[in-house]
Amino acid sequence: MFQTPPRTRQARRLRAEMTGAEAKLWAMLRGRRCDGLKFRRHAPTAGAIPDFFCPEIRLAIEVDGGVHRLREHRDAERDARLAAAGFTVLRFANEAFLDNPGLVLAAIRRHVEAVRGR
Repeated sequence: MFQTPPRTRQARRLRAEMTGAEAKLWAMLRGRRCDGLKFRRHAPTAGAIPDFFCPEIRLAIEVDGGVHRLREHRDAERDARLAAAGFTVLRFANEAFLDNPGLVLAAIRRHVEAVRGR
């Protein structure tokens, strides 16, 4: 019988247990709402499961809550795997997003414009 790979199971669990900040950012990114780009959420790529990523421009976005401060070493390892696969990683604190979501979205859009050469 077929078994679901562990990373896929973990990604499904992460999608089901998104933080409030992740859910709000997903609402702003999904359906090509951010400059027409398709973002995926909590999907395995490059040996990691970033909160969100856009394969087209090789961008991974992480929204870090308090637990991430305790796992900085693991975050650095994951960032290194993503960077080795050609991804740029943008990290935002949960609090920063909840305090000013427009500022975070503007930072993402600035990165998109820089990648696209505008």
